[in-house]
Amino acid sequence: MRPITLTPAGTVLPESELILNPDGSVYHLALRPEHLADTLLVAGDPGRIALISAHFDHIEHRSQNREFVAHTGTYHGRRVTALATGIGTDNIDIVVNELDALVNIDLATRTPKAQHRSLRIIRLGTCGALQPDIPVDELVVSRYGLGLDNVMHYYANEQENAEVRLLQDFLDHTEWPDNLPVPYVGSGDTDLVELLGQDNHVGITVTAGGFYGPQGRQLRGIPSVEGLNDSFSTFAHEGQRIVNYEMETSALYGLSGLLGHRACTVCAVVANRLRKEYSKDHHAAVERMIAQVLERVLG
Repeated sequence: MRPITLTPAGTVLPESELILNPDGSVYHLALRPEHLADTLLVAGDPGRIALISAHFDHIEHRSQNREFVAHTGTYHGRRVTALATGIGTDNIDIVVNELDALVNIDLATRTPKAQHRSLRIIRLGTCGALQPDIPVDELVVSRYGLGLDNVMHYYANEQENAEVRLLQDFLDHTEWPDNLPVPYVGSGDTDLVELLGQDNHVGITVTAGGFYGPQGRQLRGIPSVEGLNDSFSTFAHEGQRIVNYEMETSALYGLSGLLGHRACTVCAVVANRLRKEYSKDHHAAVERMIAQVLERVLG
């Protein structure tokens, strides 16, 4: 995914659009530019940030505002930020825009900078597998994020040719229902996907706009469309198949592509939706994921 256009450098952004706290930090994350490393490990769960930073050599900055917990420090002498995003693509919209503002907008003058700075953003999440041969507690890396949410429809963007082909095949295969939002596709950073995908499962991740009905779960409320998960699990496109469900990757990939950042999602499988299995100890799987990603990205 790429931008059709972006706000030109030097444009003054009104206070109502770029909201800053009294200490000069961005509104939701409560971070200032000096608090941020070029490499970020992000997680939906605020409690996961302490698990990540426990591996750091030292921690130079800690902050929390709402669900947005941030720890910045070093791992093997290399600077890194661990940041909680909270759940859902709506939160990712906040997080990626404010991270980009920290590095690509002069907050003192409220103007986009002429020189672009690119971040590496690696999501460490949990997910439900959509293939019967992917066991719980193993790791999945997202080559593409297929968004069933609607965040990227609000941005002036155009999809790459590979993304357009994938989306069209998906719509044809699923006979996509008219009563659901039109999906979109974002791509992970090729180098990060190859690095983190070694010896892990790699494929297409479906990002849902909710946890229950939007992922085909039925408690008292009944999903409006039957059989979507089965159509997802049987889909294949140019050697790639849909491997898992989660709730953040499509917007992370879409906004990162739009704003010029490098993103990748790694998830520990806590449930296999087709086999109706749930992990007996997903905390151990998350710990293994954290250690593996830190060593591969910063070791």
